Amino acid sequence: MPAPLTVAVDATPLLGRRTGMGVATAGLLAALARRSDVVVRGYGLTGTGWRALPGALAALGLPGAGGGRVPLPAGLVLPAWGRGVDLPPIEWVTGPVDVVHGTNFVVPPTRSAARVVTVADLTALRFPELATPAARLYPDLVRRAVRAGAMVHTFSTTIAAEVVEAFGAAPDGVEVVAAGAPPVTPRRPPAPGGRRYLLALGTVEPRKDLPGLVAAFDLVAGGRPGLELCIAGPDGWGADALGVAVAAARHGDRVRRLGWVADPAALLDGALALVYPSVYEGFGLPPLEAMARGVPVVATAAGAVPEVVGDAALVVPVGDVGALAAALATVVDDDGVRARLAAAGPRRAARFTWDDAAAAMVAVYRRAAGG
Repeated sequence: MPAPLTVAVDATPLLGRRTGMGVATAGLLAALARRSDVVVRGYGLTGTGWRALPGALAALGLPGAGGGRVPLPAGLVLPAWGRGVDLPPIEWVTGPVDVVHGTNFVVPPTRSAARVVTVADLTALRFPELATPAARLYPDLVRRAVRAGAMVHTFSTTIAAEVVEAFGAAPDGVEVVAAGAPPVTPRRPPAPGGRRYLLALGTVEPRKDLPGLVAAFDLVAGGRPGLELCIAGPDGWGADALGVAVAAARHGDRVRRLGWVADPAALLDGALALVYPSVYEGFGLPPLEAMARGVPVVATAAGAVPEVVGDAALVVPVGDVGALAAALATVVDDDGVRARLAAAGPRRAARFTWDDAAAAMVAVYRRAAGG
């Protein structure tokens, strides 16, 4: 058996309220912790939160993985790396490692370690108007990493093809390893006479097109008294547009904004369906979580979402409010459709496990180190 690889992993997404990338990073690290062929050392691109990383890593089964020996403030190092200043190398922070894995678009320079960078999507290139100013730094950083020989990891074949086209990456230098479904806790039975609601789950940002969802909900809510739309997720920079859409809707009083929810399982279990109306996605963790729990899914054909849901969801064209409204009406009114989707979802989600993902990522690390 080959000697274990020592891999430095960017654990910054674990800090604070976890978005999709935080959930994915936690899932991967927890699965890596169960393996004997890899030793993980964590680091953080943060000037203040790095001291919290040891505790976050220990909670995932990685005691002693550390959080880096010194801070790496993102506001200082990212602009420098973007200008081609290859300092500081990650080994100054983590000590000697075989591979460094940048889990969120950014992989640090190294003295000798191989580099792997995860590119979740290309929003900053394809839809710059939907990206934050900070995210618009990522394409240049990814481009420099590719030119310097870093391997690219994507969660889907859709984004892998986009990386090859956008950055001129060699196809054999881009590896697809899908994310895993979260562990399924026991389902909560619905409360007798409980509310009937559709659920949207994710950060409130323009890429999620929640205003379009509100418009679609408005088309179906009139003839269905008591039906509600619940939107759970932290406010991002699309919160104002969502507020305007809700205020303009005839049935805006039935749109509930719940904010960030630490454990969405109970919300999912009580929902008629999860609705995922995105403009563009590199994967789609909320639909995967919903399918794993047997919750019907209505989604747009945004980026890689069809790769995730297969035939276990109702899928409509991106931006088509009428088609989305028709799908919502179907999933609300048709018990047979809901039952079919509820049965198909767990079968589909079973194809995505974090243990499989960790095994595939270790293979990526070994290939990178060997190259």
